[in-house]
Amino acid sequence: MPIRTHSHLLLLLPVLMMLAMMGCVNGTSERDRKPLPDTLIVGTLYSPTSFFILHDDTLGYDHDRICDFARSKGINLKWVVARNITHLIRLLQADSVQVLAYEIPITAEYKQQVHSCGAVNETFQVLIQPTGDSLITDVTQLIGRDIYVERGTKYESRLRNLDSELGGGIKIHSLTPDTLMPEDLIEMVSKKEIPLTIVDSDIAQLNHTYFDDIDISLRVSFAQRSAWAVNLNNKWLGDSIDAWAKSRNAQAYSKVALQRYFELSKSEQKQLADTMPVTPEGALSPFDEIFQKYGKQSNIDWRLLAAISYVESRFDPRVVSWAGARGIMQLMPKTAKAYGVEMDQITDPEASVQAAVKSLLDLYALFEPRIENEAQRTKFVLASYNAGMGHVLDAIELAKKYELDPQVWEGNVEEAILWKSNPQYYNDPVCRSGYCRGKETVNYVVDVEQRYNYYLNNFEEKDEKEEKAYKGKKRKHHSKH
Repeated sequence: MPIRTHSHLLLLLPVLMMLAMMGCVNGTSERDRKPLPDTLIVGTLYSPTSFFILHDDTLGYDHDRICDFARSKGINLKWVVARNITHLIRLLQADSVQVLAYEIPITAEYKQQVHSCGAVNETFQVLIQPTGDSLITDVTQLIGRDIYVERGTKYESRLRNLDSELGGGIKIHSLTPDTLMPEDLIEMVSKKEIPLTIVDSDIAQLNHTYFDDIDISLRVSFAQRSAWAVNLNNKWLGDSIDAWAKSRNAQAYSKVALQRYFELSKSEQKQLADTMPVTPEGALSPFDEIFQKYGKQSNIDWRLLAAISYVESRFDPRVVSWAGARGIMQLMPKTAKAYGVEMDQITDPEASVQAAVKSLLDLYALFEPRIENEAQRTKFVLASYNAGMGHVLDAIELAKKYELDPQVWEGNVEEAILWKSNPQYYNDPVCRSGYCRGKETVNYVVDVEQRYNYYLNNFEEKDEKEEKAYKGKKRKHHSKH
């Protein structure tokens, strides 16, 4: 019997081979792929760029992007915050976490420990200098210049290597204060207290949103590539993240997140398209009646509510902060919802004040057993309204640990919250809420108290005003008789 050949199968063979090859991406075949879990366990580190807590809400460039990945896949996230990058990688290798939503350097050392995935980020060390006509545009112009860096950091190492490459002449000043951070040196350049410093480009971009009078354009090092990572045994998960990162929707979302954290000014607030209310003549604000109503109900001085509103929004219901806070009391959507205010109500002045008062009352209740002095207690409440109570509680614990007075704000807990921009302190075991840009909180308390004192001296309580008016009429009546 002659052997019958199936010619149609022979014709399909190249196609089948191609499909088999396409089913293998980065060495992962379709049969090796696994379905995504219902809950993805994410490892990260506290930092000003990747993951941090503000107003008791979680934020950060890497945080927002991994949340977008989870939404696109219909899965939940569980967060595990490690102490440092070594601890983070150990958690991944032990399968205690499944993905690292933190930029791990792509180096020969780390390639042996993790599998990189997602969008690749490039950072450089850059020169921080004041803006102006005499910008340094080439590293050779650093010869003879004074540059300040913190002692023992990678920035000092890079400067000394660069100095050697140029044949010497850079005046390197190594500073030793324990709590000094790159952000502090950037601010010192902005204030012209020092002429120059160098930091990583992502830190430079972030701080440029706070200080628009600095230039960050000159690179002084080669690029360092970094990306998220998964376990070497879980390349299938990395493939899923890679595919998401290359999608048009993910790239568009990442662009928005990049603008939010690294481009939008943190000192300015964008406005919605409504009309700004007018302040009546002789009034403190357009919303005096609202402040007085809820001040009386809560036993919080209405002028303090007004002072908070002024510092938060300048009484403008239209403004939206870079972090997403809205309305005259600048409530985060999550906070507003917790106090019964939905997103479509958040810019309503009365709803904003009502929710803010509930939040303030909860904070007063929290600190009443902790802070004996009433005036001091208000400072702690204001700090918590700005940064979130977790950061203030952390600062109290740091104050205790380092023998400061945990019941006094000025020079004590105030000092401790400033430390929370330093990894040495925000990774301390007594801290639970991680990184905090404490200088903003310190300035916020000062600004609200100054505004409140001004209102105390210039605007009376409604009852006081009515009582004075009544006494005035009574005096006129007696004078006629």
